[in-house]
This record gives sequence, C-alpha cells and structure tokens, in this order.
Amino acid sequence: MNIQDQINKKQLPKHIAIIMDGNGRWAKQKGMLRAFGHENGTKSVRQTVESCAELGIKHLTLYAFSTENWNRPKLEVDTLMKLLVSSLKKEIKTLLDNNIKLKAIGNLKSLPKKVYKELHEVMDLTKDNTHMDLTLALSYGSREELLNAVKEISTKVKNNIISTENIDESVFNAHLYTQTLPDVDLLIRTSGEQRISNFLLWQIAYAELYFTPVLWPDFTKQHLCEAIIEYQKRERRFGKTSEQIS
Repeated sequence: MNIQDQINKKQLPKHIAIIMDGNGRWAKQKGMLRAFGHENGTKSVRQTVESCAELGIKHLTLYAFSTENWNRPKLEVDTLMKLLVSSLKKEIKTLLDNNIKLKAIGNLKSLPKKVYKELHEVMDLTKDNTHMDLTLALSYGSREELLNAVKEISTKVKNNIISTENIDESVFNAHLYTQTLPDVDLLIRTSGEQRISNFLLWQIAYAELYFTPVLWPDFTKQHLCEAIIEYQKRERRFGKTSEQIS
C-alpha cells in the first residue's frame, strides 16, 4: 500500500510548521562545506511544499532563517541570502502551478535589500493564489515577536485605543506576525534535535511535536507522510479528558 493512502484525508493537520535542521551536518558527513548542505536542502523544500499541496494541507510554515542565525559566519549567512534569492526566482513556477500563496514572517526589514525586494515580488505575484499558504519564517524569533506584540498593545492602551479589560487571546493574536494563520497543529523538526529553538512559541501551544533523526536534505515525501500518520494516531485533547473528546 502506498504510504500516502494510509493518511486519513478527513483528519489532516490544517497547519504544519517545520524546523528544517541538519543541512550543515549533512554536508560535513560528505566532507563538503555547509553551503553544499543548504543548497541540497532546497530540494527538500520543493518536495515538501509540493507534497503538502498535493495532500491538501492548507498552511505550511518553514523556519528558514532565525534572528540568531545572523550570528553565524559571514560567508554562511551571505550564501544563505544568495540561495534565498535564487530559490525564490526558481520556485515562482512551482508556486503558480500549485496555486500556492507565499507569505513571510519575521523582522523582514533586517534582510538585505535584494532579498527583501525579491521576496515581496514573489509574494505579490502569488497573492491571489488560494490552494495553500506557504509562510517563510525569515529573520524570525518568537521572543522578539512576542515582545513586539506587547509593545504595540501597550502603546494602544496608553493612547486609549484598547482597554486592558478587552485584551484577550484574539487581541494578542492580531498583533503577531502570524495574525492571518491558524495555530500550528503539527510541528516537525528534522536532524534528531529535540528543541523548539525560539520558533512559534505562542502558536504551538497545543501542537503535536514530531522529531525525526533524518537530516533535512534527506527529508522526503515519505518522511512527511510518516509524520502526518503519527499525528493522526495521537489524541488531541486540548486540556479535556479522553471521555470528553469521545
């Protein structure tokens, strides 16, 4: 039986988020520079995006570059930025053919001008697509996102735009980068590491966490399907008892 046929299409996660980890280690195992791993990782990105679109996943968020990644060696950061621009240009056809809308979250103003321009051009080209939202987390850090939300809300309270009594989860959500996205249902991290790494801390409050030893450049549709099948075996209670759910 094809592994895809084992997936219950009626119980798909609405929002999958992926921490794409292991490019550097993959390259090191092959005696190559880290950049070689990042380049090969783009193939896994394409396959994962196409697979999610084919399966009917509505929202896919990829952790492409964190605020902490700016501290990596300059050569690696420069390579990643160049790769991002070239990948965006190459993937326009894939996005259009699959009716995928590209979004981005993070401190986008900190990106190099060329990356920022290319990113917004692709987002504009795909803005009317409706089959799936693909969100890239770029120069993204969840703590920074949460602090920014608190500052924005505080300013509105100070200026009598919002009263403290009216601040609830929906108000807070409206001040996050992810305001147009639902909460994450399934969070996948590759490479065997079992950390969240400052990624969508608010949005994964009730997400199912799935860790795989597979390094990102080796991550295939098979591995994605395995993660979704595992997700579908779990009982999501959201604080309730099993009896209440059934």
